[in-house]
Amino acid sequence: MSFNMQQMGGLMKKMQEDIARIQAELEKAEIIGADPSGKVTCKVNGQRDVLEIKIDPGIVDPNDVEMLEDLVLFAVREAIGKSEKFSQERMGELTKGLPQIPGLQLPF
Repeated sequence: MSFNMQQMGGLMKKMQEDIARIQAELEKAEIIGADPSGKVTCKVNGQRDVLEIKIDPGIVDPNDVEMLEDLVLFAVREAIGKSEKFSQERMGELTKGLPQIPGLQLPF
């Protein structure tokens, strides 16, 4: 097996282009998490930035703020977890079929 620097350079250029394309997709993605009742939702992008939180006014009880806090926390955690999985899946597409090169660290 011979090592071709020109071929490797082309592969690296394509990978950089693919990374830029996927990062743009992640920024535009909208992923929604919700509490089990669906009364609180959180929208994040593929970079885990919180974009929006929606709360059904019917569940707002001034005597039970703690429950509302728990529902918001649940929705945010679910949205971020989904976003992380989405991001890993998209970035994982870049490494499919790549040869293992000792000492090479990928930026993700």
